[in-house]
Amino acid sequence: MSTERIALIDYGAGNLTSVRKGFVAAGAELFTAQSPADLSDAGAIVVPGVGHFGATAALSDNWRCAIRNAVDRGTPLLGICLGLQWLFNGSQEAPDVPGLGAIGGTCVRIVADPPLKVPHVGWNSLHVIGQSPLLEGVEQDTHVYFTHAFAAPATRECVATTTHGMTFAAVVSGDNVHGVQFHPEKSGPAGIRILRNFVAIAADAV
Repeated sequence: MSTERIALIDYGAGNLTSVRKGFVAAGAELFTAQSPADLSDAGAIVVPGVGHFGATAALSDNWRCAIRNAVDRGTPLLGICLGLQWLFNGSQEAPDVPGLGAIGGTCVRIVADPPLKVPHVGWNSLHVIGQSPLLEGVEQDTHVYFTHAFAAPATRECVATTTHGMTFAAVVSGDNVHGVQFHPEKSGPAGIRILRNFVAIAADAV
């Protein structure tokens, strides 16, 4: 696969520069898709994002359809942070905004009892509960960097969880759809390893 054919989706939700740098460190460069048609020959797709789930409303029906069609063709998809949450049906943070619906379930606000600081910001450990090529070489209890107030449920696609007051999906992986709640580009060598694994998944899909 030509690594420059990994498409980065820019819907105005930030952190594109750091995601690009992370993938460069992982041995790949991303191109920014200018229109849904650009996804027709993409080797993989990355949906990043930080902040409010409402920002994903910028991903119109045309974008959603193009991404779904690409996944159906076998194109690997990676959601990062807010991008992982968008893979689900939706979020309580913006109930009127649909997610992609590639994974069933709704994201909810983190509830910590006893009280912990929310948003969940900082390093936390991964509890690996399943197998995925995305986690190849990532050890149990590896620490990665989070920043979020809402989280996705640990559905059957969940292969790693994290606990901050409540347990939630930290990594999801199923068929061609993958996602990480944390920021791999800010998570040191382990994060770069996960991005490198995704590049390898994309190469194998060709």
